[in-house]
Amino acid sequence: MATETHSATGDGLADAVGVDTHAAADAAPGMPQLDFSSFPNQMFWLVVTLVVIYLVLTRVALPRIAAILAERQGTITNDLAAAEDLKAKAVEAEAAYNQALADARTEAQAIVAKAKAEIQADLDVAIQKADAEIAAKSAESEKAIAEIRAGAMDSIKVVATDTAAELVAVLGGKADDKAIGSAISDRLKG
Repeated sequence: MATETHSATGDGLADAVGVDTHAAADAAPGMPQLDFSSFPNQMFWLVVTLVVIYLVLTRVALPRIAAILAERQGTITNDLAAAEDLKAKAVEAEAAYNQALADARTEAQAIVAKAKAEIQADLDVAIQKADAEIAAKSAESEKAIAEIRAGAMDSIKVVATDTAAELVAVLGGKADDKAIGSAISDRLKG
């Protein structure tokens, strides 16, 4: 309807060009991509575009991507190798630590055994010295006991003699010192 209004007034672009608006609309096939008359041209540009995209991808993009992937793979491989080396070093360090610990324990046991032997030797010397001192003191004690016994025996003889003389005197007899001494000596012997 708007077309008819323009046509009726004679003002429009279509009138200026000399084309009827209804005729131009009827002559257009619809979407230009589906116009069979332009297919060879579209195919040519499609092929050109695909070749250009292929060349750009194969010459520029894919080599960069491949280089990046190779670099990543190299980094991963190097990191794995370094990790294996570090793991091997850790195992070696652990073995060295365990060996050092075993050596230290062995050395400590040797030191303890040596110290025990030294202490036992010192103890044996001290025991021998103590035994000698005890034997000397025991001999001195035996000597002192023998002296005390001798002194006690002498004291017993004196007390017994005095007591016997007093008893005989109390009983009304005359005490003979030789007889009392021999009686006491016989009694003390057994």
